[in-house]
Amino acid sequence: MEKTWNNRAWFMVLPVLLLVAFSAVIPLMTVVNYSVQDTFGQNEFFWAGTEWFTEVLESQRFHDALWRNLVFSGIILSLEVPLGILVALAMPKKGIWVPVCLVLMALPLLIPWNVVGTIWQVFGRTDIGLLGHTLAGLGLDYNYVQDPLDAWITIIVMDVWHWTSLVVLLCYAGLVSIPDAYYQAAKIDGASRWAVFRYIQLPKMGRVLLIAVLLRFMDSFMIYTEPFVLTGGGPGNSTTFLSIDLVKMAVGQFDLGPAAAMSLVYFLIILLLSWVFYTVMTNAGTDRPHRGDAA
Repeated sequence: MEKTWNNRAWFMVLPVLLLVAFSAVIPLMTVVNYSVQDTFGQNEFFWAGTEWFTEVLESQRFHDALWRNLVFSGIILSLEVPLGILVALAMPKKGIWVPVCLVLMALPLLIPWNVVGTIWQVFGRTDIGLLGHTLAGLGLDYNYVQDPLDAWITIIVMDVWHWTSLVVLLCYAGLVSIPDAYYQAAKIDGASRWAVFRYIQLPKMGRVLLIAVLLRFMDSFMIYTEPFVLTGGGPGNSTTFLSIDLVKMAVGQFDLGPAAAMSLVYFLIILLLSWVFYTVMTNAGTDRPHRGDAA
């Protein structure tokens, strides 16, 4: 009997494809068009080829901003992922405190990014801010506006406060999905707390940890609003990340060609690093030994 195919389901997907094409593909093609041309206004364009890409890749300004992004993302991942796992492990799995903890964890994620930057901008001021005034009262010379180290510490602490909840919620979802039979078997075998985490909880959280790492890497690597509101990229250029530099180039200087080339390079870097994270973590999850192998 010949099997017939019903292609009418594709009509349900068509609106999504049109929306993606309108919101992503068309703007992307516009950026590609600007990246290979130059303009002097009045909608007159001149072919530039790869000139803008060469200029961006050879620019020390781009290299410095890229290095800041890599350092910032590395610090954020090394702090938020372990902290998120620890908090998720400490949260109750049953009882009335479960919804209370989940709501408290979700609160920072509900605050808009520009409001987060404004909150910490006021919070860190030495005259009226609780954090800045307290540190000044303790005799610490804290000033995130003038000291690059203080600015970096403030931005890192702000991001950890804002986004660790995402890692916590993802890890918690992975933990509560583990059947009780695994814990009962581990208890019968006399497994230690570390063995339970290493061979039961961590493997079961592998997929959600992959999602958490990818999301936090991409978000931290593309961070813009919070540091821009808090420090404006300063003091000097110490907190000028690629996103801030890109906006300054496109909006402040109106260099559309170099800005378009830089945005495409920026996009490719994020895509490449995300692929590396995904490949490494997937292979690590595949090669991870099972509990029976440890015996």
